[in-house]
Amino acid sequence: MGSIYYTITEITDYGPFITKLVLPMRAAVKTEDVKPSCFSVYVERKDKQGEVLLLPKSWTEPELKLPSKGYGTILDAYPSSIAGVRAEEGTFVTLEMKHGPLDPLAAPIAPLNGMNEYIVSDYRIAQIAEIRSAEGESLSGCVFDRCAGNTAEQADKFLQGISSYSQEPLKYGYFVPQTGRGKRPLLIWLHGGGEGGTDPAIAYTGNNVVNLAGYDIQAKLGGAFVLVPQAPTFWLDDGSGQYGRTGQSKYVQALKTLIDEFVARNEAAIDTDRIYIGGCSNGGFMTMRMALDYPAYFAAAFPVCEALYDEVIGDADIERIRHMPIWLTHAKDDSIVRPEETAVPTYERLIKAGAKDVHFSYFDRVVDLRGRFADERGAPYVYHGHFAWIYALNDDCRLDYDGQPVVVNGREVSLMEWLALQKK
Repeated sequence: MGSIYYTITEITDYGPFITKLVLPMRAAVKTEDVKPSCFSVYVERKDKQGEVLLLPKSWTEPELKLPSKGYGTILDAYPSSIAGVRAEEGTFVTLEMKHGPLDPLAAPIAPLNGMNEYIVSDYRIAQIAEIRSAEGESLSGCVFDRCAGNTAEQADKFLQGISSYSQEPLKYGYFVPQTGRGKRPLLIWLHGGGEGGTDPAIAYTGNNVVNLAGYDIQAKLGGAFVLVPQAPTFWLDDGSGQYGRTGQSKYVQALKTLIDEFVARNEAAIDTDRIYIGGCSNGGFMTMRMALDYPAYFAAAFPVCEALYDEVIGDADIERIRHMPIWLTHAKDDSIVRPEETAVPTYERLIKAGAKDVHFSYFDRVVDLRGRFADERGAPYVYHGHFAWIYALNDDCRLDYDGQPVVVNGREVSLMEWLALQKK
């Protein structure tokens, strides 16, 4: 039996990845003696029964399934603390692992039965070259094959709960602001189709929703509660259990009850004149559904690649929400939820009806703007066109439908800066 190791998970624009492996060494080592070539990393991604998963080769090739196992690429290796913090000398070694859209073996979640779930990532790290300890001892042949714990700092900011609605109790994650004074706004995020189920952590870590609790966005909002409900199936479920075009959801009352309960529980801290609702795809649909059903409740809505087909939105619906501040986001090359069937005609109808504070960031495609992921040639990674939520969650939405900046009181604003200005 080998030694233990620790994992560090980071939530990225492409979801969670195990980005670091932390190895307890038998003796202290120095930075000049630790190299990536000293180790090999093999991983098998398994279900909870211990079987290696057969998974799609990529998000764009769902039919081609392969055993999810293989060797990872070590980008860097160095002495560290147990938390993975680099040091000149230490009794732990941290391996930084290659990860991203082209490296799915590093992902601790997988799409099982159509929805993402956390899986078992079973690592075997072997020391394949001698390392000299700080005291001159030769360290060799170490094997690390028992995970002793995982750290996910971004996700650990969130707590979890469940509503008391007996007909359909909904689980949820939430963040309590650590900054600001007085009553704070409430930011509601509704997940996409792949993040439903029974583990609310998936709803806020399957995509980079945790960024809503990050320093930058929290500063723009003056400190905000973040509420992330989870549907057991998907928000678009009208009771048939199928993705359809009816425009109805069986979860409307359950979701509104959850929101009401959360607000009541934090009555002294939440400003009910500043409740903002948004979400992506399936969650963008539900954002529009809730705006239509409760137009006086929310201060603003920010649906992303929303899937409420314009054909089921009546003229009376447009009239109901034309006074609501709404900021839509979509990409032109989205082949999953086609904007010409959803966001584009709805936006145009709202403008024609006289909407004064409705905006639409309409991107040509979804490109990594943050320098995090690259393609095989080293160019910024181009995501599937459906991934427009990456722009919204990074607060990179600034341009309106006409390609000009959104301006409020003579100042150009981003999506989150615009949200912060909205009040009933």
